[in-house]
Amino acid sequence: MSPPITRSQVLHRIFPFMRWWPMVNRSTLKDDLLAGATGCILGLPQGVAFAILAGLPPQYGLYAAMLPPALAALFGSSWQMICGPTNAIAILLFASLGHLAAPGSSEFIGLVLTVTFLTGLIQFTMGLARLGTLVNFISHTVIVGFSAGAAILIAAQQLKSFLGIPMASDASFLQTLRQTLSNLGDINPWITGVGIFTIVSGLLARRYLKQIPFMITATVAGSLAAVALDALFGAEVTGIRTVGALPAQLPPITMPDLSIDTLGKVAPTALATTILSLTLGVSVGRTLGIRTGQRIDANQEFIGQGISNLAGSFFSSFTSAGSFNRSAANLEAGAKTPLAAVFSSLLLVAIVLLVAPLAAYLPLATVAAILFLIAWGLIDIKRMRSILATSRTESAVMLVTLFAALFLGLQTAIYAGVLLSLLLFLKQAAQPGIRDVKPEFRGGHYHFDADTGLPDCPQLKMLRINGSIFFGASEHVEDAFHRVDLERPEQKHLLIAASGINVVDISGAELLSREAARRQKAGGGLYFWFMKDAVHEMLERGGYLRVIGEHNILPHGTDSIAVLYPRLDPEICRHCTARIFPQCHQVLPNGEPRVDEPADAVQRPADDQKPGSQ
Repeated sequence: MSPPITRSQVLHRIFPFMRWWPMVNRSTLKDDLLAGATGCILGLPQGVAFAILAGLPPQYGLYAAMLPPALAALFGSSWQMICGPTNAIAILLFASLGHLAAPGSSEFIGLVLTVTFLTGLIQFTMGLARLGTLVNFISHTVIVGFSAGAAILIAAQQLKSFLGIPMASDASFLQTLRQTLSNLGDINPWITGVGIFTIVSGLLARRYLKQIPFMITATVAGSLAAVALDALFGAEVTGIRTVGALPAQLPPITMPDLSIDTLGKVAPTALATTILSLTLGVSVGRTLGIRTGQRIDANQEFIGQGISNLAGSFFSSFTSAGSFNRSAANLEAGAKTPLAAVFSSLLLVAIVLLVAPLAAYLPLATVAAILFLIAWGLIDIKRMRSILATSRTESAVMLVTLFAALFLGLQTAIYAGVLLSLLLFLKQAAQPGIRDVKPEFRGGHYHFDADTGLPDCPQLKMLRINGSIFFGASEHVEDAFHRVDLERPEQKHLLIAASGINVVDISGAELLSREAARRQKAGGGLYFWFMKDAVHEMLERGGYLRVIGEHNILPHGTDSIAVLYPRLDPEICRHCTARIFPQCHQVLPNGEPRVDEPADAVQRPADDQKPGSQ
């Protein structure tokens, strides 16, 4: 029986910031303020870039970096994770909603806000229902494939801004490539030059100015380059387009469209963004936890992100999630508590009110170049190579997710990757490993190994089962039992090395009792060596042990061969030349001394090494 929940535990669940608040002091406040300033500066170009990527006006990216990160930090469990706009969520929103309304239009903004509200509601409900463990069933391989596909789509989406060529805003991946190739002659060298200069500046800054976020350096460099070109040759010649001045204001209060028609349109997208944002959030939190030693509560993360998105939908924010870039920068900057995220949000508000008009000097080519750099960082080539070299099933999941993202859409890619990974997991679980084993005496005990090189005993078959025997695996296990009859009908005795069986459900228990009764009727038996306590208790509770026989359950430490050898047919043993057990060389199963010793008999341990009952 679980101990009663104390008042303190209840308060910590409702107000998780009470856990870390006692840690706050003058020193942590200073560290968190500096980290918040770094996060604020990094959030400026990211917010603008991700809003454009999502098909929203640039200021919506800044709005999403204000309130949601602070709420997610206060009500989440990770002390260093920063939530906010992310590239993966942005491209998912654009790809999923772009066909329902024109990107940037008021109708499109309304759909995005409704998705944000629904996503927050689902996250919050899942957190309250303690469903945090569900994220463990989403393979990380899905995220690797999704990130690579999203990165390629991000780059493709920005080709028109980087090259300065006309292109339909709702063009698919293949259409984008086709239109790019057909318009190569229309490339604007001034615009492309600004983009290339931005990329080079970002790469150099990443290598030589590590103390400054490279996106800040790249943004400033690209903007200055555009200003210089316009001053030298004229804006009408260069044709360099900019983001435009942003409104210097706080996030406007908004109302998501909760009509039945709109909810029905955006529900699939909201489910996809929920899966993606929760997986990203928990992954980022756990990655940081490995470095800091903090244990992440997935349920609390669900609640924190749910609250941030619910509130954000009323303050002009699009769906937020855990950000790898900003979280890593926050940790590296020395953040000690979630107050760093709160400081970052407050400082961003102040900066937006002061410098928002300067966005008029930010070229779209520079934004595209920054997104190219971000996209390249999303493709984990090292991990992809490892997956391809290690596992065919994981490779299939990764490639299906990647190609689904490119040709079917990011929303479909999430569903396809998760569904395929679950199907492969169930297939693997439904086929527990079953191997022929033989006894080997070492270290004072018998072990059952698959690589002893010994032949089969003509009467006693020995198998090791590694995996649970549940309703989905029963047929696979039963096929293995009947294969024994087909290959060696005289092997009426079957010993199961059961240390690898963790769970047996009712279907599995019925199979085992049915097999035991069948073998007993044929003059043999079904035996288990080293059965786990939980499995034993289940068989006993259901009455299945009455059929199997308690005397056929051989505990670890028992010399199972010494117990089972007297139950074999002595006449078959009399003429057997395999003799893989030590007893085979001494007496027959009925106790009669063995008088012959074939020359090709397998050598077994000497008499003084032979184990007795242990």
